[in-house]
Amino acid sequence: MRSVCVFSGSNRGARPSYAAAAAALGRSIAGRGLRLVYGGASVGLMGEVADAALAAGGEVVGVIPQHLYDREVAHVGLTELRVTTSMHERKAAMADLSDGFVALPGGLGTLEELAEILTWSQLGLQRKPCGLLDVEGFFDPLLAFLDHTVTERFVRPEHRALVLAAAAPEDLLDRLAGWQPPIGEPDKWWDR
Repeated sequence: MRSVCVFSGSNRGARPSYAAAAAALGRSIAGRGLRLVYGGASVGLMGEVADAALAAGGEVVGVIPQHLYDREVAHVGLTELRVTTSMHERKAAMADLSDGFVALPGGLGTLEELAEILTWSQLGLQRKPCGLLDVEGFFDPLLAFLDHTVTERFVRPEHRALVLAAAAPEDLLDRLAGWQPPIGEPDKWWDR
């Protein structure tokens, strides 16, 4: 793994621990010599993770759609900033540039980015590790929901296992680095 994509909120959230975790993750990524790929903004947890990685001497690539660049939320101090024409192009570029994915606390955009990457994994379109930095149990309801989807036979256990989670950045990065893709490609469908 040479490059980690981080999905995160464009807000800082209600708890100071979210920003602290974003900064710790940025430092950890840079400390391992990994490149950080993220949404390119200077605000919220996105700005925190990028600033921390840069301050630790890391390489940081931001990918931002033109409409957000025009709203002056782009981070101007990155190693590289790519401007795309659409959100779809942004997500595809982030995925292409990355060897693994981490979601920090965030809102609908973070959830949407994570869900799309996991869907691509489930369908065999990509075979890269996906993790959640579960700051103070932020992702506990999502993890419970994913367990429920297995119980209700909408998600196979092999696909639920694609979602790694840890409370500390170093632990999560270790899990991503040690992740092995499932052997073969299990069928998505339960009843075929």
